Amino acid sequence: MKPKPLILAFDTSVAHVAAALLSGDTVLAKRVEAMAKGQAERLFPLLEEVLAEGGVTWSGLTAIGVGIGPGNFTGIRISVSAARGLALSLNIPAVGVSSFEAQAIDTPRPILSLVDARRDQVFVQELTGGAAMPPHVMAKSEITNTHTNTIGPSDTVNPVAIARITATRYTDATLPRPAPLYVRAPDAAPPRDPAPVILP
Repeated sequence: MKPKPLILAFDTSVAHVAAALLSGDTVLAKRVEAMAKGQAERLFPLLEEVLAEGGVTWSGLTAIGVGIGPGNFTGIRISVSAARGLALSLNIPAVGVSSFEAQAIDTPRPILSLVDARRDQVFVQELTGGAAMPPHVMAKSEITNTHTNTIGPSDTVNPVAIARITATRYTDATLPRPAPLYVRAPDAAPPRDPAPVILP
């Protein structure tokens, strides 16, 4: 009998560190810790704990799933970089999954998926049976009930959903490497003042 794929999925795109270990359809372990800072330091210890709870080692993994946002710029980079590094070192595929897809995993298409963007705004993407429409930002006040199928806005990401979606995609050799999904420009901007003159 062919062994069930072992998928390790994680996300730090919002104010948490979340991870899940999936064997076939069975969730072996799941952890979600609220955390606005310190995600980079906590991610790998948490992943080790999840693997230990599931009785699995790094070498036993089939694929890596990672949340690509939208969300916190730094948090997204932490997870995506970790997923790429793990995929390279373990020689297994890594699959990027958006927050839009993760929260809408069990809902019929088409659906409008909303993710909390703070500042009274939401990230919005319409998911259809085919190619997804490009995501954008809207004010919460602009969201109406005229769209029959709407989910969200959510401010969390379910790592089990990321793992389940990864399990359906990891065998596709044409998938690109995970990349951050940035819907709006970062808050930080380069200084407008000219650089200081360095004297000889």
